Amino acid sequence: MLPRVELFPHVIEMNYQARQRLGCCVYLVFHENDWLLIDIGYEDTTAEIIEMIRQMDFPLSNCRYLVATHADVDHVQGLKVAKELLPSAETVGHADAARALADGDRILTYAEISAQGISMDFPPIKLDRTIGEGDVLKLGDLEIEVWHTPGHTSGQLAFRFGELLFSGDNIYRDGCVGNIDAHHGSDIPDFIKSLSRIRDSDVTWLLPSHGPVFRKDRDMMQKTIDRLTEYQHMADFGTCAVDWPLLTEWDEELARGFDPEKG
Repeated sequence: MLPRVELFPHVIEMNYQARQRLGCCVYLVFHENDWLLIDIGYEDTTAEIIEMIRQMDFPLSNCRYLVATHADVDHVQGLKVAKELLPSAETVGHADAARALADGDRILTYAEISAQGISMDFPPIKLDRTIGEGDVLKLGDLEIEVWHTPGHTSGQLAFRFGELLFSGDNIYRDGCVGNIDAHHGSDIPDFIKSLSRIRDSDVTWLLPSHGPVFRKDRDMMQKTIDRLTEYQHMADFGTCAVDWPLLTEWDEELARGFDPEKG
């Protein structure tokens, strides 16, 4: 039997458990023999993760939920295999993620990025149930509150568990955030609202979908929010930007004429 490596009471993260990177963070939350997984990661590590869980003496038949924080391939490619190995578990995620998963949408989920030579299998799967803001996942005596935190994707969810927030791809320990990409359904104003909500909440610890767990730092989060606020007005972010002030300046210049003495 493998000893359980708990990050916090009732919480195990499978990369920490394995002492190596397996892909995205895969969180196991448990109460006695009942348990759930938040994300599962890539298909090629799914069986290994579930075998580790079995060796930690969790009954596989007692997996209650397979949760998708969102539908990116690096988070959910193994979801269909996991459901086959854990048939009693209920697959859940946001309605927008459910549509992408059912359609096998390779562009929206980053399974296909032809410019970078990325082409991954993306087995379609129909979620058993959709969840959203204010819903609660119950696990024995434990309750996990669902937050809808769009921005990185329209279907991004986070999960409040006491002083912990399983924060998805909202923010990482270095202040970076999940990819901002129009093809991905990103929305910068929504992202700022989601980050502001996390900043202003009374959670203490953020458990992200990539990288190490970290204590919430309001100043660091504010710097990130300020950076994204600038992104809204930068051509660098294309159709994810809300405007481009330089073009307004150009309109004014066109109206008055170019003066090389002032330019």
